[in-house]
Amino acid sequence: MPRPADTIAALATPAGTAALALLRISGPDTSRLAAEIFGATPPPRTARRGDYRARGGALVDDVLCIFFPESGSYTGEDALEISCHGNPFIAQAILEDLFARGCRPAGPGEFTQRAFLNGRMDLSQAEAVMDLIHARSERALAAANHLLRGGLGRRLNDLTERLLVALARIEAYIDFPDEDLPPEDRAIVRQALETIARETDRLLATSHYGELLRDGIKTVIIGAPNAGKSSLLNCLVGHERAIVSPEPGTTRDFIEERMIVGPHCLRLIDTAGLNPAPGAIEQLGMAKSLERAAEADLILLVLEANRPLPALPETLKSIITPTRTLAVVNKIDLLQGRPIGFAMPDDLPAVNVSALTGTGIDDLVLAITRFADSFQPVGKEDAIAINARHADALERARACLRDALEKLASDGPAELLASDLRGTLGAFGEIVGKVDNERMLDHLFSSFCIGK
Repeated sequence: MPRPADTIAALATPAGTAALALLRISGPDTSRLAAEIFGATPPPRTARRGDYRARGGALVDDVLCIFFPESGSYTGEDALEISCHGNPFIAQAILEDLFARGCRPAGPGEFTQRAFLNGRMDLSQAEAVMDLIHARSERALAAANHLLRGGLGRRLNDLTERLLVALARIEAYIDFPDEDLPPEDRAIVRQALETIARETDRLLATSHYGELLRDGIKTVIIGAPNAGKSSLLNCLVGHERAIVSPEPGTTRDFIEERMIVGPHCLRLIDTAGLNPAPGAIEQLGMAKSLERAAEADLILLVLEANRPLPALPETLKSIITPTRTLAVVNKIDLLQGRPIGFAMPDDLPAVNVSALTGTGIDDLVLAITRFADSFQPVGKEDAIAINARHADALERARACLRDALEKLASDGPAELLASDLRGTLGAFGEIVGKVDNERMLDHLFSSFCIGK
């Protein structure tokens, strides 16, 4: 794609009153604008204080500015950052003056898009910018930083290099059809493709973990009416998020709240009680409860310590397993020294708590953290958490590799084998952006915020 010929400007900090606001300018006219506004282009990467005067000479604000030449800027173009006082009127006045001087408003993600187009980053790194901005937990932040520093790009470049070597062997046979491909060459190609397929599978295995990092671990609180589910939600989030009442069936719909547990972000979902004899409205609430439980990454099954084990719906029994369920035995303050009135079903891990007094809540948080830790893939690719777009491309790459291995095993035509390998290369290239697809790029960057 050709380098953009225009210069863009935008507010890079959120709109509203604050101590400071930051405006960004990028494009071929940046140096001229800096000299025109401040009398001379500031020295590279050095903060300079100066008066920002509009074209008519009126003083707008006392500002700091930093000039970045294209060789060392974020976008790969001459860029200027202006830090002014955070009065929205001041920031808007500077923006309008920049537009009057020939800049145009930057679109969503256009600074990062220019960084990609100018070779400052690959597409997976550009997407990591948004992951970094929206990271809700320590683990999400670590994964975004790893991607931003090229972790996924380096792995794909390595796979691409291996694939190109294998493809070269196949295409050499196509170019010289009279020379049969030696058995040792077929063995080398097969070994290379099997290695690439295994690495592709490892990357695909991080897809669900990526969803958990970006959206939070879906944690569903479920149990009988009046077991203390809403009290537990309130206790965990630290404020009265759900209505608590002695009357059973208070919660008729699900309530969702996010919270941080250790290095993880949880999407806590409080659901309607599972009443064995529900009314019409309760039945609707229970149906939603069971739907949420089926989709859950982690189920908190709330049981009452002073009552017998409740009868659970058959559909719930099939999804309550030790690998995704933590039994929370609530109301232990009512036991007064008596033992819990039931045996734990199916060897479920359990924590005893009192949502009323807070007893055992720290133990519960530790248990939830251990469950959340178990969702992280094991291996050197831990910090890589691919997104849905990456997963789609890797699925297609894996399908092409599978077809290639089948053709190799059955002595299929070399031309078709090479076609499969080129399909794999194309899928890998889509992830890092080695494709000429303006519509895809425009759609991707349109989800960014303006000024980034």
